[in-house]
Amino acid sequence: MKAATVTQLKKELKHKDEDELLNICLRLSKFKKENKELLTYLLFESDYEPGYVTLIKESIDEQFEALNTRNYYWMKKSIRKILRETKKYIRYSGNKETEVQLLLYFCEKMHAVRPAIRNNNTLRNLYLRQLEYIHKKIEALHEDLHLDYYNALEKLN
Repeated sequence: MKAATVTQLKKELKHKDEDELLNICLRLSKFKKENKELLTYLLFESDYEPGYVTLIKESIDEQFEALNTRNYYWMKKSIRKILRETKKYIRYSGNKETEVQLLLYFCEKMHAVRPAIRNNNTLRNLYLRQLEYIHKKIEALHEDLHLDYYNALEKLN
């Protein structure tokens, strides 16, 4: 079965009544954990973005505390997993400022990890790529926010 395009889905959803839309959303939430997480964000968290950012930062803290630092192989796997989850939460929000805040926080936590990431090429390159990505995202933000985020970015360099 070939999936319909977003435009086709949008047109079809316009023809559904409220009860049918509710049933579709509930059924969709049963199939994947990500669908349920996105619905949770949209229904409960999207109204107060700073609270959502704080919640995700706490999640990042917990994951970095549980980080396996016995060798760099396990550190790489764990850090990539944390980054993947962080980007998933950023995708839910869709807010550029939230994206910059969470990625800066991720890089701060990654910079503080011991043993140091500078001793491993893969982790160091991952870190540097994220810093470059943050730099590009800061440029897309409102001009008033540039200075604050550039100062935070400079601390990480």
